[in-house]
Amino acid sequence: MQQGAKCLQDKNSEDNFLKDVVNGLSQTPKSLPSKYFYDTQGSRYFDEICQLKEYYPYRTELAMLPEIAKDLAHIVKDGRDIVEFGAGSLVKIRLLLQHLPNTRHYLPIDIAGDHLRTASQPLRQEFEGLSVLPIEADFTRQIELPEQTSSKRLGFFPGSTIGNFPPEQAIDFLKSARLTLGSAATLLIGVDTKKSPQILHQAYNDVSGVTMRFNRNILHHVNRHCGSDFNPELFDHYAFYNPIAGRVEMHLISQVAQSVSVDEYTFTFARNESIHTENSHKYSPEEFLSLAAQAGWRKLRQWIGEEQMFAVYLLQNSE
Repeated sequence: MQQGAKCLQDKNSEDNFLKDVVNGLSQTPKSLPSKYFYDTQGSRYFDEICQLKEYYPYRTELAMLPEIAKDLAHIVKDGRDIVEFGAGSLVKIRLLLQHLPNTRHYLPIDIAGDHLRTASQPLRQEFEGLSVLPIEADFTRQIELPEQTSSKRLGFFPGSTIGNFPPEQAIDFLKSARLTLGSAATLLIGVDTKKSPQILHQAYNDVSGVTMRFNRNILHHVNRHCGSDFNPELFDHYAFYNPIAGRVEMHLISQVAQSVSVDEYTFTFARNESIHTENSHKYSPEEFLSLAAQAGWRKLRQWIGEEQMFAVYLLQNSE
């Protein structure tokens, strides 16, 4: 990409960031898009969360992936390029690449570009002959992939990030991913399951406070990019499971009545007023496969973790 195009892309990203923040804070109740958790520091905090004993999704899926990768080697035999959405620190992809040696190109996509490029470097050394092409972009939108890559692609969306979208937006993402990957695509996707509210509560309220720092960090990110003056220490982390909606909700609660400037806008907060920062929807297999079907995907295979703690699905473009 030419430097001028890169600058234009960065400017457009900043404009979208400010627009998203202003729109979210103008709603009742106030909200911020969860994708803005993932600046470099936010990505580091999330890596810490994944190591917590309370946070079961990461370790459960990680334990499942070696066997899934072996199965994939028999199901997907045609040496597909791999496109990972929301790639982060590129830990889980290694478990796939070890069993899919015919992969020529790996394209990790993430909004935290610096973190992504740093994580990509050792991968090139570990897998000789693999072309690693990191893409700094909002993976929730359709992305034009480099021309030199194959038209046969395996999408990879691990973790439980699909649950961060409301169901209608989850369908939109699955549609855009299908368009990004192309007509011959398959998609390997992790989905969190419905389970004990106590387990879910502990996963988002760790005793060491890493999730609290992760949640507050979104305000630091907004301050840097939008010229705002949030004091993150004046907001409390609050997360709970909503069994009716089937989701964990994460909020930042204003400790005091206060006003915050964002660029040329001013937003007032009452004491105990919330900024809704994230949802994490939990799905039964039937619920998730219904969403996937509405987005043009059909199930090829599914894997359910021990004690039904987590699920992974292999989908195929059906349109």
